[in-house]
Amino acid sequence: MSVERTLTVMKDHPALSGHFPGVPVVPGVLVLDEVIETLKQRFGDALVVTGLPAVKLSSPLKPEEPLRITIESEDAQTAVFTCRVGSRLIASGSIRFRLPG
Repeated sequence: MSVERTLTVMKDHPALSGHFPGVPVVPGVLVLDEVIETLKQRFGDALVVTGLPAVKLSSPLKPEEPLRITIESEDAQTAVFTCRVGSRLIASGSIRFRLPG
């Protein structure tokens, strides 16, 4: 399984308020939420995340930068992900999940 998605967090996103005044940065938790949303778009909303055993936030994401999320499966319940703006690595790690049924 391989999934790729590109998105942009707009400068008026509610998560940016106060994070950080004058120099807005997209919170890492929002980037991880978009990784989970990418998996749910592939497998459905019933997907359950069971863990994030490894996460590295490498570079700040600024509002309105195009973020490319790539997810590759390791096995039926684990995938690795990278989040990039161009060639700049924003975040990477692994995610564990369970599918319904």
